[in-house]
Amino acid sequence: MNPVDPTLADVGWIYIVLSESDQIAGLISPDGIICTEWEPTSEEMQRLICGGRIRILAHTFHMPLQPLEVEVLEPEFPGAES
Repeated sequence: MNPVDPTLADVGWIYIVLSESDQIAGLISPDGIICTEWEPTSEEMQRLICGGRIRILAHTFHMPLQPLEVEVLEPEFPGAES
């Protein structure tokens, strides 16, 4: 998966850089929720179309796991009206 700039447009969320070397940016809410967005590669998309799963690895470093939420966003097509 490739990280992309988040499209979430909620008031009060602040743009942050999580990893310059991996070019991962995100948004952080006033409540401390971090949002990142990812685009699957062509190969990953083909696996998903064929019934592949999404795996999430959470590095907790033996601390309590924080709640996770996974969403699938509507595709953005050039020229499509919102």
